[in-house]
Amino acid sequence: MPAFLLLLAFIVAPFIMSIFFSFTNKRLVSPLPTRFIGIDNYVRLMGDTRFWQALRNTAVFTALVVPVQSGLGLLLAVLVNKRIPVRNFFRGVYFMPVVIPMVVVCVIWYFTLNYPEGLLNTFVKILTLGRAGPYDWLRNPSLALPTIILISIWQGVGFQMVVYLAGLQGIPEELYEASKIDGASAWQQFVHITFPGLRNAHIFVLVTTTILAFKLFTQVEVLTQGGPLGATNTIVRYIYVSGYRELRIGYASAASVIFVAVVLIISLAQRLALREEREIT
Repeated sequence: MPAFLLLLAFIVAPFIMSIFFSFTNKRLVSPLPTRFIGIDNYVRLMGDTRFWQALRNTAVFTALVVPVQSGLGLLLAVLVNKRIPVRNFFRGVYFMPVVIPMVVVCVIWYFTLNYPEGLLNTFVKILTLGRAGPYDWLRNPSLALPTIILISIWQGVGFQMVVYLAGLQGIPEELYEASKIDGASAWQQFVHITFPGLRNAHIFVLVTTTILAFKLFTQVEVLTQGGPLGATNTIVRYIYVSGYRELRIGYASAASVIFVAVVLIISLAQRLALREEREIT
């Protein structure tokens, strides 16, 4: 009951309020009364180029981060699951960025990526003997979003690693011993034992990583504020700016409803696809 009440108060109730406000002209601070305006907010959203740009940036970020981060997490989990003397050290090193607050991570990377004398530009200059760089990693429209993608993968891959590591430790060792007797190679063991044995971990990692990727906000707000020219603006930041800076609560609520619907559809599709694959196999 306590968990249900918290879920009701902080998730269900606000979402129901967002649906209601999305059909009104509700503003955060205004002397004018709130009135019902039908689907006007949704119609304006469909014609707002900033909304579509933010949605496209979020989709690109998710499409790149989810497979790369999940794949690297699985690779790291397999590596640190081996019986090596310092494996606990490597587990801690790979997981450390996850426990560091994202704001702190972004501040550190901001100084690392600083133009023109940041640490990364200095490193590029040394490697290329001064023939390349410096690059404005955060203010170049072609580099800003890829830079945020790389930072996000680096910071979050330890989470996927831990999930996969827990899954690996649940696979019976007898299966590997039997496969060795049958002459299976390390790759064959991975394809026929390790990967299928992590089905539940795959579902959890893919769904969770997708939801977290769609919620991208902190990295953008700290490093680029949605720029340059909207190249890194995301749907969550778009909702935040519309609701709390432009004070258009009704309009932001409509964007929130669409955002939740998109994430819900993608998450359900992922679970359905993975479940059908499991039933087939």
